[in-house]
Amino acid sequence: MPTTSSTNFLAILNLLTFALSIPILSTGIYLAAHAITECEKFLQTPLIAIGILLMLTSLVGFVGASSKNVFLLWVYLFATFLLILAALTFTIFAFVVTNKGAGETVSGARFMEFRLGNYSHWLQNRVGNAKNWKKIKSCLQDSKVCNSLQNDNTTNKDEFLSKNLSPIQSGCCKPPTECGFIYRNPTVWDKPAGFSTSNSDCNAWQNDASILCYECQSCKAGVTENLKADWKKVAIINIVFLALLIIVYAIGCRAFSNIQEDRFYN
Repeated sequence: MPTTSSTNFLAILNLLTFALSIPILSTGIYLAAHAITECEKFLQTPLIAIGILLMLTSLVGFVGASSKNVFLLWVYLFATFLLILAALTFTIFAFVVTNKGAGETVSGARFMEFRLGNYSHWLQNRVGNAKNWKKIKSCLQDSKVCNSLQNDNTTNKDEFLSKNLSPIQSGCCKPPTECGFIYRNPTVWDKPAGFSTSNSDCNAWQNDASILCYECQSCKAGVTENLKADWKKVAIINIVFLALLIIVYAIGCRAFSNIQEDRFYN
């Protein structure tokens, strides 16, 4: 690829990347200024970091390619190489930590139930940490994940068991099936007379809409299952991103090499 073609192509790619970084950074800044819920606050920091990183890297790449500046292109290639390493490391890590864990079938039910101990120790520690769980629980309450069940008019337990609940609804909005509670409606379950159990989740369950099973291990497991699924999706997207980074890096290396050759022969 001729020097002009490779540098122009690299400049266009980085211009597109720079344009992409603007809405990402703007969203992060907006959330930082207007965030109310823990969900929104949780997103602001990574969005701002990604936006700034993309903006700076693409700016250096664009200026370096446009001006055929060897030093700037070297800085750009070094930064892109670090991004490739980071993306590769994250992808491998994501697949490793999401390799364990699966739902358990419930007799006569369409939905599954989940146990925190079935997942990788890293995910267990991240979700189970008291400080993290306080934020996650606040996020669950703010997003009203149990509202659809609270407004459900299902009249009997058999009908309820036929519902296709999400992992979070299964773990946080109802007590575990093994508790044997008496069904009144999807989010109201009565403890039988003389009820006694060693299962901490059964003791933690409350019919109060603001409590339900948000302090249950089953709720943490439901969140972990959801997190595991999300991480797998992100890992797959990251593979595509990694492939694009490698292509851009290869083009950048070619442009860098061409510029050096031109300077050597001129």
